Amino acid sequence: MKQIRRSIERGGPGFVTLLPDEAEDMWHIYNLIRVGDIVQSQTIRKVINESTTGSTSSQRVHVRLTIEVEKIDFDPSESTLHLKGKNREENDLVKLGAYHTLDLEPSRKFTLKKIEWDTIDLERLDTALDPTTQADVAAVVLHEGLAHVCLLTPSMTLVRAKIDMQVPRKRKGFTSQHEKGIIRFLDATAAAFLKHVDFKIVKCCLIASRGFLNQQFMDHLVAYADNQGKKFTSEQKGKFLLAHSSSGFKHSLKEVLEDPNVAARLTDTKAQGEVKALKQFFEYMSIEPDRAYYGYKHVAHANAEQAIETLLIADSLFRSQDIATRKRYVKLVESARQNGANVLIFSSMHVSGEQLALLTGCAAILRFAMPELDEEQMSDDDEKRPEEESIS
Repeated sequence: MKQIRRSIERGGPGFVTLLPDEAEDMWHIYNLIRVGDIVQSQTIRKVINESTTGSTSSQRVHVRLTIEVEKIDFDPSESTLHLKGKNREENDLVKLGAYHTLDLEPSRKFTLKKIEWDTIDLERLDTALDPTTQADVAAVVLHEGLAHVCLLTPSMTLVRAKIDMQVPRKRKGFTSQHEKGIIRFLDATAAAFLKHVDFKIVKCCLIASRGFLNQQFMDHLVAYADNQGKKFTSEQKGKFLLAHSSSGFKHSLKEVLEDPNVAARLTDTKAQGEVKALKQFFEYMSIEPDRAYYGYKHVAHANAEQAIETLLIADSLFRSQDIATRKRYVKLVESARQNGANVLIFSSMHVSGEQLALLTGCAAILRFAMPELDEEQMSDDDEKRPEEESIS
């Protein structure tokens, strides 16, 4: 993402003009924009003209609109952000206060204005502008007839292709039909892999399946790439890692990432760091529960005692439309960092983030046991799972 102009006061008002380049940029923008923010961008408006004779004609014209955001919808499959709100700058085509929808997408410039740019906002903006923030892990999870080609970025798990094909069952006397079906399936998966995986960025390619299908796909992929004139180098082949998964569904990535052999290969990626921390949290809950707590009230008490070693927090909490809720979690993050805690902000589009959301979205691994926290009664609000933004 490119920054064109910027005038921001930390903890105060300001604006930034951005030009998103990639699909992942839209995810960062989704996390930056909140209800009440002002967004200005070009859009297309349908204008109906009526002649003196009473006949009408319509045309679509480009117009620059400035809206105060009231509703935000993110479509990750299309990498498009739909913003709805009232027009705040009158022009010849749109009256002041009229409702309109702005669609933000890659290659469309826009300006974002906020009354207050807090720490989380500025960190998200800096991350989005960092060109090294790219997908450094590719993964293919598959079983016969179903495959998901995914990219794991520092912010989310992107499903780049889903291959769902009918493969004839292997029957006595009809094995050729089964083999042809498998080849068609592997061809489609290999084509999707070559289309979406950039070896200049990707550090590791995971291929996971039941049985020996992962090895079969690996061999097929190498041969398919040769036929397409995209022969893998020895360095690229060294980036592949075969692993076990129970199925070809996206959720199988969780078990793949928790595999010790996979974890060893992915130690320098952000995604694996979060998976490792969440796994450690669950282990403490089983063997040393006085060092693992979740829910805002318990975590805030532990932070007050400077007891937090690792704070695990879901980014969905920072998208809360309730300003007070957002501010208390921003304050918790800032305070935990000042106390020397390692703070990990989990994306709700990562499998690890989805798991954390089930634990209120806020959890902590403590430096020392605090059994007295068990005596603290959580309020009804603390026990509730945080409201997640709908992503469709």
